[in-house]
Amino acid sequence: MNNHPTIVLDFETTGLSPQQGDRAIEIGAVLIENNRVTARFQSLMNPGFRISAFIESYTGINNAMLAKAPPGEEVIARFAEFIGDHPLVAHNASFDRRFLDSELGFIEKSINSEMACSMLTARRLYPEAPNHKLGTLVRYCEIDNDGTFHRALADAEMTGQLWLAMINELRNTFGINQVPFDLMQKLSRITRAKTSDYLKKIAKEQR
Repeated sequence: MNNHPTIVLDFETTGLSPQQGDRAIEIGAVLIENNRVTARFQSLMNPGFRISAFIESYTGINNAMLAKAPPGEEVIARFAEFIGDHPLVAHNASFDRRFLDSELGFIEKSINSEMACSMLTARRLYPEAPNHKLGTLVRYCEIDNDGTFHRALADAEMTGQLWLAMINELRNTFGINQVPFDLMQKLSRITRAKTSDYLKKIAKEQR
């Protein structure tokens, strides 16, 4: 069964809050169609000011790289075209959504795409994982990777593979053959105590 075409995205940023003046410095995204990655988007984004030594160390992105990068406004305009009307996924989606909306605001644009959080969904499907950080879940689900984290495209790729792994988990463990996007959204919002009964109910309805 094929899942709904979905954009999985990740931002690297100058800090935690666009409300405090933080900006995106890199965007990475993958388009998942027919259970595989069919397109990619990646670009550094010049925020218009120097970034801290901590962010340079954390991401591996330095000020010299950003000085040569296109302005954030230019990149986000191209990224909005890449998104189209596809639903979105991110790990800790509220963080990425804030930056997406903020960056789009600089070009007076907005999008209405639905968004789901792979971290919240993973908490329901993998309650026994040591924690639900992306790197931990990649290891827990034995997802192939090259060890690169905190770069936008690498994290988007890994989040995309985690998303596919969770869809397969629903099919193989719970017998849910059709896994629409809104099911994954709902799963991220219900309580842990109700998860098993909810999934059993969905599987029964699909028989």
